[in-house]
Amino acid sequence: MTKTILITGAGSGFGKGAAIGMAKNGHSIIATTQVSSQVTPLREEVATLGLKNVRVERLDLTDPYDIKQAQGWDIDVLWNNAGMGEAGPVWEIPIELVRKNYEVNVFLPLVLTQGVVQRWVREGKKGKVVFTSSMGGLFTPANWGTYVSTKHALESIAEALQQELAPYGIKIQTINPGAYYTGYNETMADNPFRWLDDSKNFTKRADLRKGFDDFFATPEGKMDPKEMIDRMIEVVPADTGRFRNVVPKVIEDMLKEHQLRAWENQI
Repeated sequence: MTKTILITGAGSGFGKGAAIGMAKNGHSIIATTQVSSQVTPLREEVATLGLKNVRVERLDLTDPYDIKQAQGWDIDVLWNNAGMGEAGPVWEIPIELVRKNYEVNVFLPLVLTQGVVQRWVREGKKGKVVFTSSMGGLFTPANWGTYVSTKHALESIAEALQQELAPYGIKIQTINPGAYYTGYNETMADNPFRWLDDSKNFTKRADLRKGFDDFFATPEGKMDPKEMIDRMIEVVPADTGRFRNVVPKVIEDMLKEHQLRAWENQI
């Protein structure tokens, strides 16, 4: 059965790739981008591909008028995929950057979601909400704490929503990608260097840069995103499936082991 799917953050990366893939499978897609300059190129790309079932719109989550408009669209699935990330040591990062990260990754998607699901409940519609979380929603590596804590928050919100909305037939899912090479993580790793100051901060720029570079040089830090996009194309429209969807399997196994070890973690 074909669905009408609203995707936030569809201007690049996972969202764009999955939007095109789901459209090719026959679903009607509302692919939204944060900035206006991404709208026309994406419209031209889907037109070149002959995908008449893709509608491209701007949806800047920081614009309440954009959110209000989107809450009125007739959709079957809301995929909260848009996000941003602040990295760097939690004990030194400017608090206003932490607040901004929560605003974009947690508060504003929740505003959008509340409007959509409340409308569904009023109309008796049995829709579905999907959140792009992260492997970082289930563990916390040093120097990524701000970003992954927003994903921890999304995990809790999604788990609560699943229980609260089940009586109305509304389904909730999360997708938890590993460190796929889309440019997202690499760009996030650059963010601390706009505020990190060797004359003021205890954490030194060269040390942090080396830690990030060493991670991205590993196979786990530079995985081909096609695997994740292919799974998203399957998961997002589906009527059944797991609540939590970690990809790849090796990362799922690592996270399960990490959570078991956490019970024995010593101070």
